[in-house]
Amino acid sequence: MYLQALATAVPSGTFSQQDCWRIIEKSPIRNQLNRRSRLLLHGILRGENGIAQRHFATPDIEGIFDRSADELHANFRAEGPRLAARALTAALAQCKVQPQELDALLICTCTGYLCPGLTSYVAELLNLRPNAFLQDLVGLGCGAAIPTIRAASHVLAAQPKAIVACVAVEICSAAFYLDDDPGVLISACLFSDGAAATVWRNTPGPTGLRCFDFNTHHQPEDRDRLRFEQRDGKLRNLLDRTVPELAAGAVARLWQQRGPRPVGAIIAHPGGKDVLAALAPLFTPHSLEFSAGVLRDHGNMSSPSVLFALDAALQNKPVEGDFWLVSFGAGFSAHTCRLGHDWDDGDQLGLENPGIKSRD
Repeated sequence: MYLQALATAVPSGTFSQQDCWRIIEKSPIRNQLNRRSRLLLHGILRGENGIAQRHFATPDIEGIFDRSADELHANFRAEGPRLAARALTAALAQCKVQPQELDALLICTCTGYLCPGLTSYVAELLNLRPNAFLQDLVGLGCGAAIPTIRAASHVLAAQPKAIVACVAVEICSAAFYLDDDPGVLISACLFSDGAAATVWRNTPGPTGLRCFDFNTHHQPEDRDRLRFEQRDGKLRNLLDRTVPELAAGAVARLWQQRGPRPVGAIIAHPGGKDVLAALAPLFTPHSLEFSAGVLRDHGNMSSPSVLFALDAALQNKPVEGDFWLVSFGAGFSAHTCRLGHDWDDGDQLGLENPGIKSRD
C-alpha cells in the first residue's frame, strides 16, 4: 500500500521544561513528595534531558496534579477527538481527499478509554459516511502507530479500491500522575500531547512511498516493566529503569531480521534521551537525528512520535534506500515496517519476514 499523506498536530499550549518545573514548584503535590523525588524532578526538568519544550491540551495545566480521575477523563474525551481531527483534516487536504471519500478510519491511543471509541467522535467531527469502517486500537502503548498501519494494510487487502486513514493520538496530560516512584516521576517529565494522521491507498500517491515488510516482537514476561495501571481511578505509568536496555534488545532482534534491501534512514520512536542513546549503537553509521529532533521539540508523545519523526525526514533531503521505522512500548513489544520506492528488479518488495511473501 502507498502513503498518500502524512500530517501532524500539537496543542497550542507550549511549555519549556523550566515552565514545567515552576508548575510543580507551585503545586500542592510538591509537599506530598519526599526530598529525593523533588531533587529528581529538579534534576530532570532543569537539566539536559533532550527536551526543550512540550505541548499540553489540558486547560489550566498548572492544576493538573489536583484533577480528579473524572476531570482527567473528561479532558481526554474533549481534547482527543479535536486533536485527531486536526491532524486528519490536514492529511486529507494534502492528498485532496474529501472526508466523505474515506472508506475506513483506524485510530490508536492508550491515554484514555471511550466507548464508543475516538473513531466515533472523529467521524462525527469530519462528517464521514455512515458506512465508513471504524476501528479503534487501544492498549498498544507507545508502539501503536505501526500496528495500526499494518491493520490498515489488511483493510486494503480486503478492499483494494478503498481509501484508509490512520490516526495516532495521545493526550498524555490526561494520564499524568505523581508520587515518589522514580518511574512515575520520570514519566511526568517526558510525555506530551500530539496526533499524527496518515492516508493510504493501493495506488501510488504524491510521496511515491510504499509501506511493507512489517514485523513485530513481543516479550510478555517483561510486561510489568512498562505499562499503565489504575490507581485511584487514574492511569499511572509504570516505567522501569531497564526500559532503554529492553528497547535496544527488542529492536536489535527486529533489525537483525530485516531484509536485504538497503536502509537509507532509521525512523525510531524517541522514547527518551536514554532510550535513543541505547538504540544508537545498533544503527551505526545511521543516525537518529529525526527522532532526537522530535524529542527536543515535542517530548515523548507516545504513539504519534514515530510518525512525527517520519514527517521530519520526509521534509528533509531524499535518502538513498528505504525508511526503516521502529516503534516500541507496553507489552513489552516492538514493531517495524519499511517505506520505500518500488524497484524494478522483482525482488524483495513483498518480504514481510524472510521467506514469507506479503503484499501489505
